[in-house]
Amino acid sequence: MAGTICFILWVLFITDTVWTRSVRQVYEVQDSDDWTIHDFECPVECFCPPSFPTALYCENRGLKEIPAIPSRIWYLYLQNNLIETIPEKPFENATQLRWINLNKNKITNYGIEKGALSQLKKLLFLFLEDNELEEVPSPLPRSLEQLQLARNKVSRIPQGTFSNLENLTLLDLQNNKLVDNAFQRDTFKGLKDLMQLNMAKNPLRNMPPRLPANTMQLFLDNNSIEGIPENYFNVIPKVAFLRLNHNKLSDEGLPSRGFDVSSILDLQLSHNQLTKVPRISAHLQHLHLDHNKIKSVNVSVICPSPSTLPAERDSFSYGPHLRYLRLDGNEIKPPVPMALMTCFRLLQAVII
Repeated sequence: MAGTICFILWVLFITDTVWTRSVRQVYEVQDSDDWTIHDFECPVECFCPPSFPTALYCENRGLKEIPAIPSRIWYLYLQNNLIETIPEKPFENATQLRWINLNKNKITNYGIEKGALSQLKKLLFLFLEDNELEEVPSPLPRSLEQLQLARNKVSRIPQGTFSNLENLTLLDLQNNKLVDNAFQRDTFKGLKDLMQLNMAKNPLRNMPPRLPANTMQLFLDNNSIEGIPENYFNVIPKVAFLRLNHNKLSDEGLPSRGFDVSSILDLQLSHNQLTKVPRISAHLQHLHLDHNKIKSVNVSVICPSPSTLPAERDSFSYGPHLRYLRLDGNEIKPPVPMALMTCFRLLQAVII
């Protein structure tokens, strides 16, 4: 029980790291003595709450243009409008902006003026989900930590787009139109701090190449990925959460070592075409293999062996760390093989 609690706390820590690092900076309070009466001007199209003077709420107003943003504003909410363009002029005094939400508008790449976003030197969060973008916008400010581009029409990533975004920790490109030839070997070059990459719900057939070395969370659900190259995980030695649900992975498409990667703690391979349980690491804690074509569980193959490293042997003293195993939706018949429980002594839930 204590082990499960520790894992949950660790998952929450890792998942929230890409938020907390930024939130501490975003929610710094500016001294009201620094503002003048002029600073409290509010665009007539928007709402400026007296209790939250650094925020500007302009959402759900049918706006077609971005109003002039006062210099005191840190948080700008423009979601659910009819905005098609992002020009420079409305932001010329908005030097303190940390957060911009432009979700659910009609913004195209042609509508973004070249220096409109890059001039915002303190911007940390940029939300452009549910727009009409066909490529990742560029240039973007070096300060940016989160870029949310889900549910656009992105099919292109121009060369050098991410080259100056060394502070970016989260990149969300899910539910777009990215295909394999959208990526070059240096597409993600420059993203040295990236921790979470979400490219679920795209028509990818191959794993994206040369991911940033610090990637810890990789989400590739609902693509058409058929295989994983040999030694693919050598480039991302810190990956802990890997989701490949709803793809076309087969036994032949996996590396010879399978998923015997010590950094992976949570592995999701549901709804694929696997007929065997792949090799896993002794450190893996959650394994989802439901709705494949698996007929039996060969424990002698999947039961991990202890590491030869002393430090690794200590953590292996209670056996492999697997606590949750899902195998339902396959062709396996109960009961659970006793050898499985003997190998994975920390298992708390097995679903068949």
